[in-house]
Amino acid sequence: MDNLHLLDERVMFSPQMPVAINALLQAAVGLTSSNPVQAEQLFLRAQTTDTHCLQTYFALYKFYFFHKRLTEAEYFALQGLEEAARQGGFPSDYRRLAREPNKWDLYANEISLFYLYSLKALAFIKLRKDHLIESQVILAQLRKLDPQDLCGSSVIQELATSITT
Repeated sequence: MDNLHLLDERVMFSPQMPVAINALLQAAVGLTSSNPVQAEQLFLRAQTTDTHCLQTYFALYKFYFFHKRLTEAEYFALQGLEEAARQGGFPSDYRRLAREPNKWDLYANEISLFYLYSLKALAFIKLRKDHLIESQVILAQLRKLDPQDLCGSSVIQELATSITT
């Protein structure tokens, strides 16, 4: 039965996500193209209902990014980084983390991997906002924090390099 339920979902967020939050996010995803105003309201309701659910930050920054609302996308990426760091017990400032890369295991769990992925998203948002230096700084720090490139920041680095050359 659970496998049949999964087929009803538009996006697979996280198996640990509360059912009610997943339902709000699924409904929002379904409305993203046809009714972005209502989709935004559902995304925001999910986030305010459970401010500790990292997937709500992900959904919001992706939604705003794809609707070219980069200031809002940046805000929720930063908020997601803060919440992930709080839950993971590590500093939220990526520069501080990069100064002591061996002190923090950012491959330890879903929370720390969410942090890396959101940091990559922030670099991409900065790049789209034409904040090239800020994007490059974040990408340089990501190379230290994620030497295996599990979050895929090398793709954003290639894009940034092609823009600046």
